[in-house]
Amino acid sequence: MPKQKLSKKAAADKKKRDLKRANRPDRKAKRAENQRLRRAAIKRGRNLKGLDYDHKTGRFTTVKKNRGNRGLGTKKE
Repeated sequence: MPKQKLSKKAAADKKKRDLKRANRPDRKAKRAENQRLRRAAIKRGRNLKGLDYDHKTGRFTTVKKNRGNRGLGTKKE
């Protein structure tokens, strides 16, 4: 997917909004959980290349399935 074509001001504003959203307490908790589980799985010898942790199902799934809401899209998520 190509990068959005935004003016410098619009890109700066979007960066601020995205950062504010990414650093909310719920997102920080999900990132911390993801790191904890990834490190534990790697320690057990699991190959996680191309996999993301899915907070909804509680397991590692492919990036494509996880970010696409398992084929349902993300509009209603």
